[in-house]
Amino acid sequence: MKGDIRPIRTEADYRAALAELGRLWGAKLGTQAGNRLDVLATLIDAYEAEHDPIDPPDPIEAIKFRMEQEGLSRKDLEPLIGTRTRIAEILNRKRGLSIGMIRRLHQRLGIPAEILIRPSRGKRAA
Repeated sequence: MKGDIRPIRTEADYRAALAELGRLWGAKLGTQAGNRLDVLATLIDAYEAEHDPIDPPDPIEAIKFRMEQEGLSRKDLEPLIGTRTRIAEILNRKRGLSIGMIRRLHQRLGIPAEILIRPSRGKRAA
């Protein structure tokens, strides 16, 4: 992929871009090599997002992950979700998150709202 930088349209283009990225890795910012590295990384990211998209995590799994990260118990979720019964219903996928819950979980735990608003995998219909 030497010479001009061009869009990545094929798997061969992608492999060539990755090889070039590897050669440029560690180049200083603001240099010609550093600028080329930055542009290649952006093109590679766009290609991967289109061809190998990663599904966002399930909202309940995201909550459980953040609880584990922060060392939180179910009791710690009471101000964000409600009673112990309500927390159990949410975490057991028997009830969906309300807008208020989503807002509080996002604001206080930093879980992205776009993850929390997704339907939970396996949630039973009400």
